[in-house]
Amino acid sequence: MKFSFNSLRLGIMGMALISVSLAANSQSVNSYRATHRNLLAKQNQIKDKIKVEETQNYARGLYGEKNTIGSDNANIYSEDWNSDRVNPYQNANIPSTKVIDVSHYAMPVKHKVVNSHYGYRKQFGRMHRGVDLKASVGDTVYAAFTGKVRLTKFERNGYGFFVVVRHDNGLETVYGHLSKFLVKPNQYVKAGTPIALSGNTGRSTGPHLHFETRFMGVDINPEKIFDFVDGHVHHDRFTFNKNENSGNSNRRSARRK
Repeated sequence: MKFSFNSLRLGIMGMALISVSLAANSQSVNSYRATHRNLLAKQNQIKDKIKVEETQNYARGLYGEKNTIGSDNANIYSEDWNSDRVNPYQNANIPSTKVIDVSHYAMPVKHKVVNSHYGYRKQFGRMHRGVDLKASVGDTVYAAFTGKVRLTKFERNGYGFFVVVRHDNGLETVYGHLSKFLVKPNQYVKAGTPIALSGNTGRSTGPHLHFETRFMGVDINPEKIFDFVDGHVHHDRFTFNKNENSGNSNRRSARRK
């Protein structure tokens, strides 16, 4: 086999070009690796920064103004949380006034009929600490506000099967005479979440939902917050006044409602 000078020269030039290409490619790979390391380093710094900010936000959530009740340092889901009473705030320091955000709400039942209002019942010689809303056995009962289920319990001579939910806005709501629970204690629920089925259990003269609104154990007339006929709240914010409600505070057992 014979090779010409020109063929040899072309071969040498081709090998040189390949060498140059490999060298350039090697530099490209090294450059990419260096750039990648720099990007990873920057990402680590960002991740560390996020962790610090998340920790600070978490601390503010624990000790700041959010999720507090009664005082700036009390977490609403720790104060007397494990009590089995409808009113666990027996010795609490209740503020004189409190502005409560009720703008994010749901009606506890779909019916828009109040069978019995809040107030003193002369014929029974006792306070009725909530309202009785029209409901048939098995109707869905909904959480009025976002919060956490504190208590599910049965009381034969009072509420029957009942649920107590403590809400992010500081209120507690009570749902009585139920036929079935759909939630468990410590379960977090949003406004409008189904929590139970209505019924006729406990001291009840017929199927209905007994519904209460309370602030630190002090019962509030639910009709001051809700317009049950029109299906909305009167205002986005409700002002609790201790002096107006102190005479109605439930300091007795759960069955005295």
